[in-house]
Amino acid sequence: MSDERSASCDTAAQAGRFAAGADPVKREQILDGAKRVFMSVGFDAASMNDITREAGVSKSTIYVYFANKDELFAAIMERERMQLTQSLQDLLSGIEDVEEGLFRYGVGFALQVTAVGTVSAMRTMIAVASRMPQLSGQFFQQETLNVRTVLEHFLEQQVARGTLRVDDIPLAARQYIELCTGTFFKLCLFGVARTPPSTSEIERVVTGAMKLFMAGYGVKKSDPSMQ
Repeated sequence: MSDERSASCDTAAQAGRFAAGADPVKREQILDGAKRVFMSVGFDAASMNDITREAGVSKSTIYVYFANKDELFAAIMERERMQLTQSLQDLLSGIEDVEEGLFRYGVGFALQVTAVGTVSAMRTMIAVASRMPQLSGQFFQQETLNVRTVLEHFLEQQVARGTLRVDDIPLAARQYIELCTGTFFKLCLFGVARTPPSTSEIERVVTGAMKLFMAGYGVKKSDPSMQ
């Protein structure tokens, strides 16, 4: 086979690699453009024409990947959930010390949820929550893997190691998340805080949250009930 014919075959194979709507690069391009539009003008004001211009694709291309604006928004929120979840998994990967793990998780989560982009996304989600309740439920209560279940898995490991004594792990996980982020996130969400908190302030609050959590659930080495 000549070099020209070989090159032609390679080009054809490359062009046909992805079925319609299956090119991950194109899909990410659409999601990135749509996210910028949604975060800028909100869900209701965003139009598919706005999204096509921002994403740099045709409207027909968008409809190959997503049936409508609702489906597109849901895909963006799912991507945000998975990215946040993965980042927290990475923070806890290989960590055995309970306090180090709690501190890393708390700081990482607080930094993420108070970031400008995250706050904007949450405001947009709140605006559509009554119309798309399943989406909100999936973001916050997906049982297979979300930010809370990452912490739950870590707590389960610590209970097995004997460093924590927790009867209700899902409750304990929610309590710790609220201790670390509740005030920060709400202040940012409602515009009381104009800018995200500093890393040093987050670390200060998370340190206090960790101490309080360990006071309630931590097991002292001299605890006779664990011998």
